[in-house]
Amino acid sequence: MGKFSVIGGIAFIVDIGLFNLLRLETVGMGPMWAKVLSVTAATTVSWIGSRYWTFRDGKSNTPVKEAVGFFAVNAVGLLIAVGCLWFSHYVLGFTTTFADNISGNVVGVLLGNVFRYLMYRHVIYRPERGAGPTPRRAIVDVDDTAPRGGHRS
Repeated sequence: MGKFSVIGGIAFIVDIGLFNLLRLETVGMGPMWAKVLSVTAATTVSWIGSRYWTFRDGKSNTPVKEAVGFFAVNAVGLLIAVGCLWFSHYVLGFTTTFADNISGNVVGVLLGNVFRYLMYRHVIYRPERGAGPTPRRAIVDVDDTAPRGGHRS
């Protein structure tokens, strides 16, 4: 969960930074396209970090297939974020940059991250069946004062 959070934090900075850059008056991009482009860039950063660091034990030998699954999961995450942004911006009428950031980059990203984590962990980067977790040595507490078996001296 810690590695997922670090990579997610970096991707979040890319997402928010690019979204706000594209929303500047000098660029003038609308909120929906700005969000689509910022999430696409953040997804690329997230895939690289997830594949080579966060979930490296579960990565597949077919990176193209893995990338397609990863980007498909993130497309749903994007729809969650854009849906929150669209509802806030066009239905509720909250059209300020601050409101767009709250709906798309806080609420939408939070809901999308819950979905993404579950899909990454259980679908995209799951260890092979039967592999199980890495075995750990059992720690046995031996009490030398306890009687052993039926023998008493």
